[in-house]
Amino acid sequence: MSDRHRAPVIGVTACKRESSFGPWNLEAVILPSGYTTAIEEAGGKPLLLPPGCCPSLLDILDGLVVAGGPDIDPSLYGEAPSEHISLAHPDQDVSESDLIRAAVERDIPLLGICRGMQLMCVVHGGKIHQHLPETPGHEEHGGWDGDVTEHGVQTVEGTHLHSIMGANVAVNSTHHQGVFDPGSLSVSAHSSHDGLIEGVERTDKRFCIGVQWHPERIGHVGLYRALVDAARGS
Repeated sequence: MSDRHRAPVIGVTACKRESSFGPWNLEAVILPSGYTTAIEEAGGKPLLLPPGCCPSLLDILDGLVVAGGPDIDPSLYGEAPSEHISLAHPDQDVSESDLIRAAVERDIPLLGICRGMQLMCVVHGGKIHQHLPETPGHEEHGGWDGDVTEHGVQTVEGTHLHSIMGANVAVNSTHHQGVFDPGSLSVSAHSSHDGLIEGVERTDKRFCIGVQWHPERIGHVGLYRALVDAARGS
């Protein structure tokens, strides 16, 4: 539904969490406001997509952000869960996978963040390290379980991500899982200190990028701006 004279509508996936509403604790559809702020600053209009929503919603969207969140069910990549897995609602895994497939099929600009990047890889036949602190070579990768650390990332020359972010990027780390196998996606970035895959993309689409870090938390609005520009048809 692209129209160069209006702000592109960017769908962004949200999670279900128990939240406090005055005296009540109720399950709510929630999303950190950093996502919607980054989309707005980049010139888009954010629209929250709850778990369980159907791909037909893409009819009203110009772009899609698959946000971070809980762990992906390892059965989606053929493994049993380790003791460290914190599972999402099953409807979230299913609906976000369906949204990714539909966005790719329609060539709707897509940005995967953290869990979103990991799910993009799983949808494309990839696999995940279930717990980096117990994965040889990645034991000291970075912060997780509420801790946040920073490290460098090197992008791959010639990739879309490289053209947006440059060769070297300082990123945040807030995850205990990581991509082991990107499936049919192309790797576009690695962490500088341990080589973990930090960026993936599809080269046959207008904009189809996943990153392991949270750009909306560290001022990387340029990545969201590139998504919005692609959604606008620029």
